[in-house]
Amino acid sequence: MSGDLRKDATEATRTAHADTAGRLPPDDGADFALARRGFLGTIPDAEVPGAWSQAPFAFLDGERPDTVNPSLWRQARLNALHGLFEVTPGVYQVRGFDISNVTFVEGREGWIVIDPLTSAQPAAAALDLVRRQVRDRPVSAVIYTHSHVDHYGGVMGVLSADDVARGVPIVAPKGFLEAAVAENVLAGNVMSRRATYMYGGLLPKDPRGHVDSGLGKGTSTGRVALTPPNISIDHTGQRLNLDGVEIVFQVTPDTEAPAEMNFHFPKFRALCMAENCTCHLHNLYTPRGAQVRDAKAWAFHIDEALDLFAGATDVMFASHHWPRWDEAAIRGFLAKQRDLYKFIHDQTLRMANHGMTGAEIAEVLRLPPSLEAEWHTRSYYGTLSHNAKAVYQKYLGWFDGNPANLNRHPPEAAGRRYVEALGGAEGVLAEGRRAYDAGDYRWTAEIVGHLVFADPTHAEARALQADALEQMGYQAESGPWRDFYLTGAQELRRPRPKSDSPRQASANQLRTLPGDSLLDALSVRLNGEAAGVETLSLTIAFTDTGEQFAVRIENAVLHHRRGDGGPGVSLPRTDLVDLVTGARTVADLGLAGDGATALARLVALLDRFDLWFEISAP
Repeated sequence: MSGDLRKDATEATRTAHADTAGRLPPDDGADFALARRGFLGTIPDAEVPGAWSQAPFAFLDGERPDTVNPSLWRQARLNALHGLFEVTPGVYQVRGFDISNVTFVEGREGWIVIDPLTSAQPAAAALDLVRRQVRDRPVSAVIYTHSHVDHYGGVMGVLSADDVARGVPIVAPKGFLEAAVAENVLAGNVMSRRATYMYGGLLPKDPRGHVDSGLGKGTSTGRVALTPPNISIDHTGQRLNLDGVEIVFQVTPDTEAPAEMNFHFPKFRALCMAENCTCHLHNLYTPRGAQVRDAKAWAFHIDEALDLFAGATDVMFASHHWPRWDEAAIRGFLAKQRDLYKFIHDQTLRMANHGMTGAEIAEVLRLPPSLEAEWHTRSYYGTLSHNAKAVYQKYLGWFDGNPANLNRHPPEAAGRRYVEALGGAEGVLAEGRRAYDAGDYRWTAEIVGHLVFADPTHAEARALQADALEQMGYQAESGPWRDFYLTGAQELRRPRPKSDSPRQASANQLRTLPGDSLLDALSVRLNGEAAGVETLSLTIAFTDTGEQFAVRIENAVLHHRRGDGGPGVSLPRTDLVDLVTGARTVADLGLAGDGATALARLVALLDRFDLWFEISAP
């Protein structure tokens, strides 16, 4: 199969775009002025070799094509602005070097770095830029606002191993490490695979492919590390002096992340809202997969920030997008962001209490006119549709109460039955073509999807479903929805070849975990069927940390606790990760004795995850 199989926008898609354009708020250019304010300089195309570049997005300087939603096109152009910006004297941001922002605060001796991006290379490039444009100083402290990888993964681009060893302050909210491990390691492989759909990393960067993630242009692809914090913020009102700069913290658990915090700099009259207030509607449920977020708590903490800090704030910045200046503008922005999440929460539950299901609520929920009139409430990342379903799920779970949905057939089994009921493959295709010609792409994708799961080799079914998903992607205002649809279409048209050497996600983050967290991560790799009734005990001593753990398998469960528990083996944590990922064997490490034998048996019972499992087909 060769050539570009992608299609142009249909008449139905062009009509949908015209309808969207007619309902958008007036654009007075204010957001572009805010996004450009304080610009000091950049590097060409934000080019970071091997990790990131804005060069592929040059097409955004042209006219909007019919293959991109007009609202998403505007957001994509805003997110393409990149470089170093002065937020206020003493506070600087580098934007557009990754999906997130990195902020630099001038301390007495060095730079306090807030959220060092997803990977090391763009973080290092951002630090180099601020050193060249403002002042060449060391990094005196790092702050992680929350537990998502694009806010800590690049830390080794701003710190060295020696910095970490000598205890340079790394500050994070209470529960940071547990939340980061749970999301990025325990479920790291499946989330990473789904993230390839959500962020469009496999798509061409062009008008028929990835144009924007809504939250930023996209994610960098450099070296990722999980370096644990050494200072924990555990209560609102906690104060900390970092390098001569006083910071007042507000803990905001169960908002945009399980562990998150806002904070205020009295000296600079500057408020950091982390990722709790950005220039769009955020996710209450993220399609890559994560715990559902608490919209009620989210709204409460924004309101609390208003009360605590707004009267002493001249500028508000966040971990994505551009700042807001002036107290009145900041108050108005925070109030509408607060009410955005509270409205979705309250109205979803109102309708649920009338007996409506999550899917039904998602079809009818609309913002009130005062919120609909704002650009920063639009569905560039989260959507009203999947956020309403998230609120329903948080309170009522996945089951909608209809007994017919309590134990439905899984997709392959259901697919075979649908195909048979519709008179075979030709019956399914005929209905799919009819719906496609009518512009009902949702139904085309759904009905033809049953044939794909019944017979994943059916080329015509794959092609028709891909065509429908593609038009849905072109119509989407949400960057993640667009990327999900277009990546699904791409993989239906060009199935990924099987690999003899599976790529395993989260391996680099495993290497920097504390021993307890590392062993916890291994427990989800234990193959219960292979373990069966086997029991196994050993003691693992980590030579690089001095930690020692008793490890045991019983009842097909892997347990660990500090102390002794059977024959022993000593090795650094990185060697254990090499064993788990298959990079080396016990023999390669020169280990011997009963402990080595037990360790080899343990490793043999652990699965190696393959990032490239199928999503759009069985």
